[in-house]
Amino acid sequence: MIPKLYVAMVGLPARGKSTLAKRIREGLREDGINAAIFNNGDLRRQMFGPQSTSPDFYDPRNAAGFDAREHICRKNLAAAREYLACGGDVAILDATNARPARRALIESTLTDYPVLFIECVNEDPLLQDACIRRKARLPEYAACTAEEAYASFIKRIAFYESVYQPLEHERFWLRVDATANRILEERPCESSPYYPPIRDILVTTWVRRLFLARHGQTPYNLEGRIGGDPPLSVRGQQQAAALARHMEGKHIPWIFTSTRLRSLQTAAPLLAHRGRANHMALKEFDEIWAGDCEGMRYCDIRERMPQVTAERNADKYRYAYPNGESYAMLLERVRRGLQRALFLAGDDPLMIIGHQAINRVLLSLFLRRRAEDIPYTFVPQDQYYHISCLPRRRLFELVPY
Repeated sequence: MIPKLYVAMVGLPARGKSTLAKRIREGLREDGINAAIFNNGDLRRQMFGPQSTSPDFYDPRNAAGFDAREHICRKNLAAAREYLACGGDVAILDATNARPARRALIESTLTDYPVLFIECVNEDPLLQDACIRRKARLPEYAACTAEEAYASFIKRIAFYESVYQPLEHERFWLRVDATANRILEERPCESSPYYPPIRDILVTTWVRRLFLARHGQTPYNLEGRIGGDPPLSVRGQQQAAALARHMEGKHIPWIFTSTRLRSLQTAAPLLAHRGRANHMALKEFDEIWAGDCEGMRYCDIRERMPQVTAERNADKYRYAYPNGESYAMLLERVRRGLQRALFLAGDDPLMIIGHQAINRVLLSLFLRRRAEDIPYTFVPQDQYYHISCLPRRRLFELVPY
């Protein structure tokens, strides 16, 4: 028998299932494997239209809604089975599949090839809220205000939560932290030749297009001062305007900044002409905290605190200013910020406007430099890094603007 595979996504709404399903499809296709997605939501909108947007459609006590959703499921199962029978290799079923009974139906219906369940977990409240707000902007909510759409989707999730049970008794499954590209638990489908590449796809950090820029020049940069929250200088404002001009015509629907003024001001010209762009300021991207040395000039530190200068020069990566942070301490919060940004952007292009130390750490996550070399990474204020990181392609370039 020709080896084929069904992949059934599992998880509550706004947990990243559809993004992950698309990545599995694209990753397999790059390996020459025929893969297709069968999305219950798309079929629901085609078959039942606006009435299926109402949260009551998902109420477990609504017999008509339950029957309609079961009909959608069976129709997609039949389509997936036909796809594999007609030359497809992997059929991906994109739905919540929240109940054990639904998953049992899938296993009992699709008996010709193995079924691998992939459960997406996302316990980050900030990401959940952002994803729900993004879902609330879908065309099916066009007749609602933003607040009405948000409340409707929250109610829909509550109905799913009332019946949701994690994977446990299914034959083959993986549980994945969708925000960290990490496999949490598995019951391997070792007989399938597609299982190893799927696992690799799940743990790979996908970045289609990331533009990593540093904020423009500030008075502190001119004076050689550390940290603080200064505004952009005249030159910094010119750099911000130049960056915006350079990016004209480029599709960048997600722009992330720190909460610091210089980062926000650098993003302002970009956002001014991108009405539908999503902007989020993340504290994870705030510049390294210099503690007692915040706002001081390097020359003053050398003169007044020579021991600080000596210890920092001896180990710049691990040394923390008194009551401040080190590069080593930045690593986890910057990694968390990157994971949040990549999860929210999905496969869309994104820009991060960070700071010198922050961007050095971000770059290290892609370059895999030795820890002691991270503090010496070049992070200019008139150039940006363009990064693309996919299973079969790596692009890393420094672009002047």
